[in-house]
Amino acid sequence: MQAKHHMKQITVALAAAGFGLAVGAGYNRLDAPALSVANAATPPAVTSPVASTAAARLPDFTGLVERDGAAVVNISVVGTTKTMGLDQDDEDNPLNEFLKRFGMPNGQFNIQPRVVPSRGVGSGFIVSPDGYIVTNAHVVDGAKTVTVKLTDRREFTAKVIGEDKRTDIALIKIDAKTPLPALDLSHPAPVKQGEWVIAIGSPFGFENSVTAGIVSGVHRALPGGQMTPFIQTDVAVNPGNSGGPLLNAAGQVVGVNSQIYSRSGGFMGLSFAIPASVAENVAMQLKEHGHVNHGRLGIGIQGLDQTLAESFNLPDSNGALVGTVEDDSPAAKAGFKTGDIIRKIDGQQVVDSTDVTSRIGNMAPGTKATVEVWRDGKPVTLTATIGSYDNSQKVASNDNASTSHEKLGLAVRPLTSDEKQEVGHGGLVVENATGPAALAGIQAGDVIVSVGSNKVTTVEGLKQQVDKAGKNVALLIERNGQKIFVPVRIG
Repeated sequence: MQAKHHMKQITVALAAAGFGLAVGAGYNRLDAPALSVANAATPPAVTSPVASTAAARLPDFTGLVERDGAAVVNISVVGTTKTMGLDQDDEDNPLNEFLKRFGMPNGQFNIQPRVVPSRGVGSGFIVSPDGYIVTNAHVVDGAKTVTVKLTDRREFTAKVIGEDKRTDIALIKIDAKTPLPALDLSHPAPVKQGEWVIAIGSPFGFENSVTAGIVSGVHRALPGGQMTPFIQTDVAVNPGNSGGPLLNAAGQVVGVNSQIYSRSGGFMGLSFAIPASVAENVAMQLKEHGHVNHGRLGIGIQGLDQTLAESFNLPDSNGALVGTVEDDSPAAKAGFKTGDIIRKIDGQQVVDSTDVTSRIGNMAPGTKATVEVWRDGKPVTLTATIGSYDNSQKVASNDNASTSHEKLGLAVRPLTSDEKQEVGHGGLVVENATGPAALAGIQAGDVIVSVGSNKVTTVEGLKQQVDKAGKNVALLIERNGQKIFVPVRIG
């Protein structure tokens, strides 16, 4: 329970064996030249500080904090968790054998799981004078009691209006007799890489702590955050900062602090915030409906690299490659095909696969979306009616002789009738992979479904498609029920 209410931590394996920290001490030398006797009577001119120095350009956040700091709150959560109990009927439980040795066979002892209270802290910020507060879903997840403390030391018991685990945003409500200071989330501010930002929150329980830094990157993809293009900063964020606001130099909310990368559990220079635009959309739905219904197309996608882009004759590597199209899905009804590359959504360029999942996922079901895809070397425009993510249900020759394809380094054979029935489609089974195919990661047992967007069911068909390709070819393979394009460099 405690882990749920602290800043979530993602461990990153680093290539380096360790860290080195160098600290240097610098001194400003005051080496003024000696004055001659002739010049002694005339003191040197006093020059004013240069306004363009680095120190003069540093931002001053004092006014911002005085104005907006009162809208940031401390959140304390109490929940329950079960202690580990003893199952007397479990013969593999090592404690049973231990107790038997001391003359206490099964049935003569009574060790039951106990429910004990657990506590956690987090942050949040008021978004309306009547007491609505935005925080992280993981801060209030499983909470029995949520207590909100304001900067003036007033405390309130909050009601959880709703939480959305897919975006890690929650909305809670307190009832105060007077209007409360609030931050405006109705017009989310854009964020740019390199701009100054500050975080206000309660790291380790130190209420209303202010830390500053810059935006290190935008549009970051993180595990478990498919619908959230995270903002990366170097602002010091620690457990307890979860749910607090990320503000720009104008005092506008640009994000909600959510996660850190860490090897130690503490801040290491990488913190991530949920964009304010995502938080605003989710908070509005939670306020109106108590839950969020995310949009979906019913496709499996992956990002592009230069090799894959060249395989599809794309001018650049922007876009998301469609690997699977679910039967009877919004995408299938709109005419999407395996091998399509999504380039634009509603006229806006798609950068990568995170772009697609975040844009589509945060669209309301029933919305009409115009999607431009790259197909057979030219753009094609499709119109899709966005479906509901929460209501979705995924549906996921006789010659058995193995034949070698030397250009790829593959030994393949067609699927048998039973295998076709099992996987639900045709294709070629990889018997052995060497050379370019092995270097690309293809393994024995993989099923080759298509070359680019062209399905292959025979060895000759595979040969024809590969011969027509240039230096790179994209093979759609299925492994353990999952489909993914694998770029193979054959030139």
